[in-house]
Formats: sequence, structure tokens, C-alpha cells
Amino acid sequence: MKIEMQIRKMVEKDIAQVMEIDQHTFSSPWTEDIFTYEIKENNYGHYFVVETNDSIIGYVGIWIVHEDAQITNIAILKQYRGYKIGEKLFGYAMQYAHKLGAERLSLEVRVSNSVAQNMYRKFGLVPGGIRKKYYTDDNEDALVMWVSLI
Repeated sequence: MKIEMQIRKMVEKDIAQVMEIDQHTFSSPWTEDIFTYEIKENNYGHYFVVETNDSIIGYVGIWIVHEDAQITNIAILKQYRGYKIGEKLFGYAMQYAHKLGAERLSLEVRVSNSVAQNMYRKFGLVPGGIRKKYYTDDNEDALVMWVSLI
């Protein structure tokens, strides 16, 4: 199936759809207040949505502080997974961070989430350590992954 899509900056009117994706993807979804703060007040935060037919099907968040970039979250609606949309969105975020001068990119991913880890490896990310009991909903460890952007 060919999916026509576009990636663009997240705006305030997108929050309701993004929250729905978040609630279906994560066991500790973000609140409306967090998303509003991130896109309106956090000067380090950069958020993008991927949409098709005027419907948001995924999003990515990235913090860029000087030469360090950190993926805060990335999610694709379940019915759109398996079509490489997450890869396109992640690649877009990496390129965006590089353009803004980031030299390194990192993220945390559940140790049990091998699908996401495999995708990140395609982009050159490597394990850098473990954050013990990182996820507050079930105390699962997070694998820290990172890549040089230079």
C-alpha cells in the first residue's frame, strides 16, 4: 500500500490528535499541558507530525540543546506501522537536528522494544547504557542509544 504523507511542524490545533496517538501507544501518555508547553514555550523542543489525508498518523519530538539532540518521543498509529513511516519520520528528525547544529543524538527505548531498537540501529544508533527502572508505569529499564551526527 502506498501512503501519501507529509511531515510538518506540530501546531497547537494538532494536540488532540497527537494525544490520541500517545494514549494508544504509551502506557504513560503525555497530557495536553505537556504538549502545549513543549510546542509553545520550550525553546529547545521541536515537534513534527506526519499526516495523510488531513489526518495525523504519527509524531516525533526532539529537544536540541547546543550540540546535543534527544528524541523525546516518536509514535505512529498502529494501523500505519510496518510501512516505514516511523523510519521516514525519524530520519526527518535526525536531519533537522543536524541542520540546527546538533552533533549527537540520543534516546531511551524500552529494553523489551526490539522493533524500535532495530529501527534505530538502521540509523546508526548504538547502545550506550541502561537506565534502571526508567519507565514509571512498570519499572522497566531503558536502553540508552546514541549516534554521532557529524
